[in-house]
Amino acid sequence: MAENNGGAAPATPDAAPAQPVLPKLQVLGQFVRDMSFENIAAQKAVNAQLQPDIQVQVALDARKREAADQYDVIMKLKIDSKTKDASPQPIFLLELEYGGIFKVENVQAEQLHPFLLIECPRMLFPFVRRIVSDVTRDGGYPPLNLDTIDFLALYRQQLAQRAATQRADA
Repeated sequence: MAENNGGAAPATPDAAPAQPVLPKLQVLGQFVRDMSFENIAAQKAVNAQLQPDIQVQVALDARKREAADQYDVIMKLKIDSKTKDASPQPIFLLELEYGGIFKVENVQAEQLHPFLLIECPRMLFPFVRRIVSDVTRDGGYPPLNLDTIDFLALYRQQLAQRAATQRADA
């Protein structure tokens, strides 16, 4: 038997579950802050036809800008190429500081640091890869196509190094 509720609409839950607020990331600008390419093999007549040993070092830096929700993220690369022989000789050295200006919204304060040092560099990396490729090609070498960088692993490694340094200082 149906119950009569006096013609009122059927009961509904108090409120629909709130939709989670998603982080918002916007790239406002990108720039080369500093770049240096030293073609040592050409300067010193080193035979650079051998298979090179290439070392890539990556460092990241982020800082707050004066404008609300805006941050500078700088990716620093040092790429050192040497000959693979008994007495390695330098072939070239490429140093690049590439930056982005980001507007970041809806990210909790405790998540902001990893967001800036993981997600923002992921956005910059394709442009950095292209610059490295072009500069090495224009320097007279085959284009150096950087492998994809795991910024999450890099972030975790930096945290571990910082924790080890703090333990050593204590």
